[in-house]
Amino acid sequence: MQQRLPDRDPEDRLPAHETGPYLEPLRRAIRGALGRLPWWLSEFILFGLKQAWACLFAGIMLGLMIATKFAWQADWPLYRYDFLFVMALAIQALFLRLRMESWEEAKVILVYHVTGTAMEIFKVKMGSWTYPEPAIMQIAGVPLFSGFMYAAVGSFMARTIRIFDMRFTHFPPLWQTAALATAIYVNFFSHHYLPDIRYILFAATVLVFRRVSIHFTTDRTTLRMPLVVAAFLSSLFLWLAENIGTITGTWIYPSQKVWHMVSFGKLGSWYLLLYVSFVLVTLVLKPRAPGETARM
Repeated sequence: MQQRLPDRDPEDRLPAHETGPYLEPLRRAIRGALGRLPWWLSEFILFGLKQAWACLFAGIMLGLMIATKFAWQADWPLYRYDFLFVMALAIQALFLRLRMESWEEAKVILVYHVTGTAMEIFKVKMGSWTYPEPAIMQIAGVPLFSGFMYAAVGSFMARTIRIFDMRFTHFPPLWQTAALATAIYVNFFSHHYLPDIRYILFAATVLVFRRVSIHFTTDRTTLRMPLVVAAFLSSLFLWLAENIGTITGTWIYPSQKVWHMVSFGKLGSWYLLLYVSFVLVTLVLKPRAPGETARM
């Protein structure tokens, strides 16, 4: 006589959620509390929860910039920029210690910190923007915490890929994505001496990634979005974050003698920079196709 196995918990039939030891219990608790809501509303709420968790490092850094803008005193023994650098290091160490971030994601952050700081040094030297406050931990007028603002973008991408179990269809070969990312990065330097080819690069992002779709799991539902659309929407949020950076005086542009919103031209810069970030992430976290097994 064949023994009937007990019914499994519906949660056990769901796709694996690589959300870590802290978000996963919270996700399950919220899922239970939202059980009576329409499926689309509960999915939307849990999508927001996952996005907030993916943005955790960036959100903390923006919060610290706002808080220190109003609380910091000139006679305190530590400069504001140095405090932000120390806090960024402490947060990263805490994330790793609590397993809220993987070592693979830490590698992404390190690589992007180095590439971002190199661009910062050049841009500040060219007068594209300035850091008006003093700092001990700085290189050529660029406080070291600034590299973490770029690293926050890489951190967000790496965490998003893991938390939403992102899969990619029709992903282009590495030589194409690497060539595009290199051209974008070089143009951020070369346009000071040569014609700016950003419009060609805009077209190139669409050409290279036009067939790529992101498959992401909100909670119980897997949705799809063109990668180019996701990059544009993400650049909008980065443009808003940059406005927070300038309104707090953390960095300023030459035109901001009196504060005003950052030009929409910077939105295009962030759109292009996102592709550099994404390609750097994929060098460490190889993109997986739908149905492909987890990385070992």
